[in-house]
Amino acid sequence: MRPFIKITAVMSVALVLSACEQSGSTEVQRALDGVNVIDETNLNDIMLTAADPEEAVSYFRRAARENPDRIDLQRGLATSLIRAGMNTEGVTAWRNVVNRDAASDQDRVDYAGALIRTNDWEEAEAQLDAVPPTFETYERYRLEAMVADSGQEWDRADSFYETAVGLTMRPAGVLNNWGYSMLTRGDNEAAERLFTEAVTYDPDLYTAKNNLVLARAARGQYSLPLVPMSQIERAQLLYTMAVSAVRRGDIDIGRGLLQDAIDTHPQHFEAAVRALRTLEAQG
Repeated sequence: MRPFIKITAVMSVALVLSACEQSGSTEVQRALDGVNVIDETNLNDIMLTAADPEEAVSYFRRAARENPDRIDLQRGLATSLIRAGMNTEGVTAWRNVVNRDAASDQDRVDYAGALIRTNDWEEAEAQLDAVPPTFETYERYRLEAMVADSGQEWDRADSFYETAVGLTMRPAGVLNNWGYSMLTRGDNEAAERLFTEAVTYDPDLYTAKNNLVLARAARGQYSLPLVPMSQIERAQLLYTMAVSAVRRGDIDIGRGLLQDAIDTHPQHFEAAVRALRTLEAQG
């Protein structure tokens, strides 16, 4: 596809130049500017999705500095900073975006997400409250649920989680968050159901599998759930279950699960070996 795009751009410029004598330099420059805008838009999209996060930060930092009035470049910089894990700078960049007259409701939602990453729950809630209720998106309700969770407003959290699930074709992540919320409340059965549903939607979501094991172990169930898992995942989940058993005081069960984890792992499982040695040393 890349050679085709380059050829198309060259042909477009050639056609513009061939019309120079008839149209004049103003029309030629206008057409050239149009080609540049198209190319830049494509590059911006690539930087936001496929580029290395740090490279994207460098690109948008330079572009935003050269064009400080363009909110799209400021938005790209803020997004890239968050992608690169530079959350504090990302919050500052998003604040710069939402303080502009051209800021959108989506910008405030994205700003709230950045604030949550820095544990500024109060300001995140304020930003979400500033978004009109008619702006109904998956991301907005996912963040609303997380904010409600942070304040232990369980009924509101459940309502927001349910709404978010209904607004996406990929609900595994939000189901996992909802399940973890239930786990922190002590409702282990509900947590187990939600984690299982999350894995049903995304069989590769290891976090949900690990949380599922935690929910089962919290109820004293020390058998692995019937979900897809690789041999390495199986060993890791056995290790998680063993640690949970030991914390519950089921030392002998934990010792046996650690040995199972060591035997199951295709390579040397240092963490499990070290934990088993510690238990054996304690008698």
